Amino acid sequence: MRPALQEKNFEIENIWLKRYISTDNEMRVFMRDVLKLFKALSDGQRLRILKMLEVRPLCVCEITEVLQLATSTVSKHLSILRDADLIRDEKDGKWVNYSLNTSQSGEYSTQILPLVSRWLPAEDLILQDAEKVRSVDRNVICGA
Repeated sequence: MRPALQEKNFEIENIWLKRYISTDNEMRVFMRDVLKLFKALSDGQRLRILKMLEVRPLCVCEITEVLQLATSTVSKHLSILRDADLIRDEKDGKWVNYSLNTSQSGEYSTQILPLVSRWLPAEDLILQDAEKVRSVDRNVICGA
């Protein structure tokens, strides 16, 4: 009886250890995803981009025109937002259109984007950006 009991205790300990390791890994993944999300939201330019994409999908040249930033800077901001699963990109001919990620695949984006849409509703800069987004034309900026 004694050896069977030790073996059973060992198995229970192994199961607990495996579960603990699994939980630890899940916590690391959760933390990584949450940190990406908050990093993406921690920059004013990226918040402006999210607010612009509430108006309509945009290409890099349109976002660059509205923000008056270098294309490389805008591309870096878009990369961070995409890594946080807040936006998605879709190729359309020679254009890459960026839009808010409203699909259910983004576990955190589906929760945070509705909040972002309620943030800064009367902020002058956000209102000015929205007006520019309505009038900016990629065919004029980048050529047809």
